[in-house]
Amino acid sequence: MIELMFLACLNASHVECRQESLLFTEMPLMACMMRGQTQLADWTATHPGWTVERWSCRAHDPTQKDA
Repeated sequence: MIELMFLACLNASHVECRQESLLFTEMPLMACMMRGQTQLADWTATHPGWTVERWSCRAHDPTQKDA
């Protein structure tokens, strides 16, 4: 399972940010890195007022908290 992790901040205040992630079961790591921006564009379209500040892909580890 691959996790697309990102930091989302409110447009009105870049001080208010939160760690988010999307999980993919049928996507290899390289595909996540290539398609990540498209996935994040879809996320921002459904979350008006939020901007993605940075993102990364990694193998999902359910025992690991946000890093």
